[in-house]
Parts: sequence; C-alpha cells; structure tokens
Amino acid sequence: MNILFKQLLVLCAMLGAMQVAQASSHREAPLIADDPLADNVDVYAFRSPDRPNTVTLIATYVPLQLPQGGPNYYSFGENIRYEIHIDNNPAKPGDELIYRVEFKTVNEDPTTFFNIRLGKRNLKMVYTLYRSDNGGQSFIPIIQNRAVPPTNIGERSINSSLGLGKTYQQLVNESTLYASTGEQVYIGPSDDPFFVDLGGIFDLGDAPRQNAQARDGLACMNVSTIAIQVPIGFLRKKGAAASPTNILDPNYVIGVWASASRKKVRTLSAGKETYSGDWVQVSRLGMPLTNEAVIPIGYKDYWNSLTPYDELADTQLDGFFYNPELALYMDDAQFGGAVPGFSKLRIQRNALGSFDFGNGKNGLFGLKGSAAVAGTALDDAIFGTLLLPGAGKPRSVDLWPIFHTGVPNFPPYQLATGKNGNPLAPGKPFINNFLPNGGDMLRLNMAVPVTQRNDPNFSSLGIVQAAVLGLTNPQYTNINLQFIPNMDGFPNGRRLEDDVTRIELQAVSGVALAAIGLWYDDFNGSNPVSQDLLDVLTYTTGVEKNDATFKNRFPYVALPWAGDGVCGGKIASINASGEERSSAIGIQAAQAVMSNYPNPFQSTTTLNLHLATAAKVQVLVYDNNGRLVSTVVNGQKDAGDYQMQVELTQQPAGTYYAVVLTDGKMMQSLKLSKTN
Repeated sequence: MNILFKQLLVLCAMLGAMQVAQASSHREAPLIADDPLADNVDVYAFRSPDRPNTVTLIATYVPLQLPQGGPNYYSFGENIRYEIHIDNNPAKPGDELIYRVEFKTVNEDPTTFFNIRLGKRNLKMVYTLYRSDNGGQSFIPIIQNRAVPPTNIGERSINSSLGLGKTYQQLVNESTLYASTGEQVYIGPSDDPFFVDLGGIFDLGDAPRQNAQARDGLACMNVSTIAIQVPIGFLRKKGAAASPTNILDPNYVIGVWASASRKKVRTLSAGKETYSGDWVQVSRLGMPLTNEAVIPIGYKDYWNSLTPYDELADTQLDGFFYNPELALYMDDAQFGGAVPGFSKLRIQRNALGSFDFGNGKNGLFGLKGSAAVAGTALDDAIFGTLLLPGAGKPRSVDLWPIFHTGVPNFPPYQLATGKNGNPLAPGKPFINNFLPNGGDMLRLNMAVPVTQRNDPNFSSLGIVQAAVLGLTNPQYTNINLQFIPNMDGFPNGRRLEDDVTRIELQAVSGVALAAIGLWYDDFNGSNPVSQDLLDVLTYTTGVEKNDATFKNRFPYVALPWAGDGVCGGKIASINASGEERSSAIGIQAAQAVMSNYPNPFQSTTTLNLHLATAAKVQVLVYDNNGRLVSTVVNGQKDAGDYQMQVELTQQPAGTYYAVVLTDGKMMQSLKLSKTN
C-alpha cells in the first residue's frame, strides 16, 4: 500500500467524523440544524461606500432558502430574539450597543391557502426593533410594528392586480426606513450574499475541484436579512474625538457579532406551542467559518451557547486555533498529499531557516523572553501571555489573534516593508483592529477609509490584497502610515464582496506570517515573492463572486430570487416518447436559454446564458426603437454556462431587449427595464 493511499485512508477517517457543515454558518452545528429559523448565517460590517460617515451592519438568518419553498415559505420566527451586538471599549468585556428584533405573525385572510391573494397577506411578519445603549440592561423600541416584505413568490403574487400590484423593488423601498434614533433599516428577504463551492469544500477539501467545474452552492438561495446602517458617531468609543486622529485610530475599533435566543422551555399541545423560562442563546456568529472549519463537531453546540466574552475564561477552545485541523491538509509531512485541491496552500515549516509553524511545533515560542521580542507585541510586558502562551502552539501568533483579539498596529504586526529582513522589527503600519476583551467577533477599524467598488484596485481578497500592494507597489512601499486600497476589507470588518473562504484558507496556510516577514520555506534571501507565496496568493476555490450583483446603495444586498423565476426549481418537459426529462435550475430544454438579474436595473444587469451545445453565439441589446446599443457576445462558444455584464449607464431609462442567436438563428429575447 503506497504512502499516499495510507494518508488518504487516515484523512477519510478523520474527516468522516466531522459534521458536513455548510458555508459561513449554514447548518453548522447539530442542534441548530434542527432549528433553522434561529440559525445565524452570516455577519457583515463595513463602512458604507456611498455614506462613509456610517457603518452598515448586516446579519442574515435562516439558511438555504429555496425561492419556491411554499406554501409556508421562509421567514423569521416568532419567540426568537435576533440580536446584533457591538463592542467598542477594550477596557471591559461586554457589549456597549445592542440591536434586538422580535417578530410576530399576522394572517390577513385565513380563508385561503395562498400566502398572498387580492392585496392581503398571510404569514405576514411584523417586527419591532429595539436598541440598548447600556449593554442589554434595558431596551427602547426604535421601530414598532413594521411589516417585513413578503417572500418573492412570483409575478402573479407580487406584481399583478391579483396579488400586491407592486414590483419587488418597490416593496424593498417601502420597507427601507429610518428608526427614531437615526439608523437606516431594512429587515426582510434577500439573495444570500455569501458565495462558496459547498459541494467541493466539504467533499474532503476538493476545492478547487479536481475533476469538475466549481459551482456556487448558495446560488439561487435566499436568506432573511437584518441590515442596519449606523452613524459612526453612535459606534465609536465613548469619549473618542469626533474625527479619528489617523486612519488606524484605536478609539474607532468595534467588535460585531450576532446571535439568536429562545426561551428555555417549548411546550406543544393540540397544534399550538408555548414558550416559557429564561432566554437561552442557541446560535451566534462573528468571524465566518469559525464553527464550521475550526471548531470540531464535539464542541459545535457548546460554541454556539457561548458569548465572545465567555471565551476569555474558557481556554479549552483555544487549542483549535493554535493547531487548526485544516493546517494538517496543507502540510506535506501530514496529510497534504491526500488533498490535491489544497496543493498551493503550504504552511511554513522552516521560515527564515528557523521557525516551524506545523501543527504541534513551536512557531515563535523559542523566542519568548528573549531580547529579540523585547518591546514587541510578543513581549510579556506588552500583551502579557496572549500571543506566546506556551510550547506546541504555533498559530498563537497569527490565527488566534485574527479570530480573538484583532491585530494591533505594533511590531511585529506590520508589513515587512522597511524591516530589513527582521520580521520582529517595526515596519509599515498596516492594520489596527485590536480589541482584546472578547473572543470571536468581526473587528472593524472605522477610521480606515472606504475602497470604492469602482476603484481599479478594489479586490475581494481584502487585507491580503492590501498587503500585496503594500509590499510590491512603489506607491505604497514607503514605511509611512498611508491608506492602501482594501485595508477596509476582511478581516478588518467584512464587506459583502469579500471572498472570505479564500482569505481564511490563505490565512491558515500562513499568508499573514509571510506579510510580516516570516516568508515561505523557499525564500532565497533576496526576493520575498517566492513561488510558494505566489502559489498561495493565486489559490482559488473556483467561486470568487456572488451569483447576483450587489446594489450600490443601502441595503446593498440583491433582491431575493423569485419562486417562479430562473431559480425557482428544475424545468421539466416531455420528450417524444412521453417521458419526463428535467434540466438544471434555470436551464430549459433548448440550445440556448438566457435570463437576467436584476430587472429592473439602474445601470448594470447580469445576463446568464446556458448553451446546450457549442455554437456561434451573438447576444445583442436593442433599445425600444430597434437601435443596437450593445454587442455583448459575438463569437464561438463551447457548451456551458456563461455570465455577462450589460452596462447601459450612458443609455436613458426605458425598455430594452436582449436577444440571443446561435448559428444565426434567434433563440430567445428578454425584455429589460432600465430605471433612473
């Protein structure tokens, strides 16, 4: 039996004991998988690109919603407290600001089995939004008894006179409002903003897939979204200056996490249920992928019951960050050879010829107490024993602080620029989202400027790309404090566009260590951009963006997919023999099928094209007068699925038509509506 096959058997045995988790927090623990209405999906926190004096906080719940999931459809739940927590004071553990949402159900026409009929709604969710400025001791209502937009059931239920007689965008606009205290709020359905190849990642790390094309496992899925846009003045540390002292002002650092709680006792009787007892937290989320890919199955439910502040005293979970399981599959001395999808991700086993960050090794612990670490963050006199707690805990200096404290603007946590080969020396200031009074939460420095989404340097790789620019681009390689594009990206907060799966896998493989000067093993002493580093930086899971285009204004998330639309299930047809045949979601039994989203749109829409066979393809856009305004595609294409952007910024509002032709024959036309 060869060595690789032996490794694969061991790997299968180890991974077989793990729960098959799904995405950022989609059914990530055994207990919460049975309670989807209370299941946290994702948390986002970012400076608003169009209103940079505010921060947008987004918490999503109820994972994996199929658009056609009637007759009850998906929504928030009654008897659940949904909360977004904000911490801004490093001197004491606990929340400074909490937003809480509670829901109740209203049936406007109980005589029908339809969810919507003749302007009336059933299973209508109505919410009250509360705010606490004293850490949860008391709450005040700031929005009361407002309706959640309905599920996007379909054209007849939403748009027609038989239903609500409105576009879904109108419903979203009507539901986007201001609280009495000044926050802008949207609470309702949306497309799931997260993107990941679920099928590949959890098939024993087959990402990118070795024998198939990567697929977004969350495409065509919706979530229940709480989005709150908050003025920075509400969020910064009490007593902080009205304007930050610089772009890394520590008084502008916040921690953000979300939770869901239920009452302890649920009683069922005669088709009814009642709840009693104390409120108990059943789900939480801060950093993405923590409970999926770091915490092992035996602790997942326990982790969900903790707050980040509980983690200060509970050190039993720290070991999973000091020696992460994923690192075993990025190490050729362990099981790396059995996971070819991770072949580009290799951790440092001999950085600078001295330091081994393999699981169970010492990392930088050998320097503890030495003159080399004096005056750095690794000095016990600076941050105590946080970062070098003991031998055999190699990732205590990078992964653990990324998840548990944030990163300080302090040596060695500065870019290698200006360090002259010594990773412990002061370097280029780069990030400061240090908030060391809790555990797992998103940490965001609100003083960092926004990277506009149309900036040519904007990247879904967030801080990783900012580090690359800071190390290689002459515009940013001086050692002065200066803004580098994407310093506002994950893990300094989290933008909707950030490819967090890719970034976190790169982080496990040691990219943060390399950024501060602990280069990969093939570093030759002169050029830090070695092949190993290039391999990590060019690694991709194969899914790098969301399946729907984000909006350029609050709430930024895309509209939810419709139950009767392109994502509303498989399309079945009958062949000549009278047998049913089905096609994949949104793909009809034709040579070419096209759909678009969003519609209506303001400037840009995305066309999705499926080709059943190879053909010469033309995709043309005409205005209402028959004038050709855009040639999107004109050339030979293989069979497969394609996404194309149609940019009509310079065209007036009105009706347009997208036409697809294969081999000169018109296959389909789509009506497009451009708004101001």
